Amino acid sequence: MSRIGKKPVTLPSGVSASLSGQTIEVKGPKGVRNFTATDDVTIAINDDIVSVTPRGSSKRARQQWGTTRTQIDNLVIGVTNGFKKELEINGVGYRAQMQGKILKLSLGLSHDVNFETPDGVTITSAKPTEITVEGIDQQQVGEVAANIRKWRKPEPYKGKGIKYKDEYIFRKEGKKK
Repeated sequence: MSRIGKKPVTLPSGVSASLSGQTIEVKGPKGVRNFTATDDVTIAINDDIVSVTPRGSSKRARQQWGTTRTQIDNLVIGVTNGFKKELEINGVGYRAQMQGKILKLSLGLSHDVNFETPDGVTITSAKPTEITVEGIDQQQVGEVAANIRKWRKPEPYKGKGIKYKDEYIFRKEGKKK
């Protein structure tokens, strides 16, 4: 039995949900998001509560039960609060700055990296060594942050590179003479 799937999703004030077939659409102050569930689960909306139940007791139905509930909860969180990933840049001469919708990264390469901001995501750089990626789609925010980080992953000897704010870099000792 899914312990996550049993828990209903409550809709806060200012958020509305509508169901058409297996597609649920959630509207909130930050925007509109929708999710299409598989045929293995049944979605029901009563007042301000969204509940998910499996159809049958097959393994796939039980797997989709918790997954669908979590996806719907992420839709509600996205349209109310949004999602945020914070990145830090470590290294001498490494910096970032926003120019319109383009993030300019100086990462010790022979050229500056121009990273285009996709639709649905906002990128800000308050300091030259900090980047914040925000949006209402958790998957898209994570993917954009990972694509920025991919340009210069943190290395284990000096810790130079782009890392997540809460990430711990395991340090290695250099060669001994």
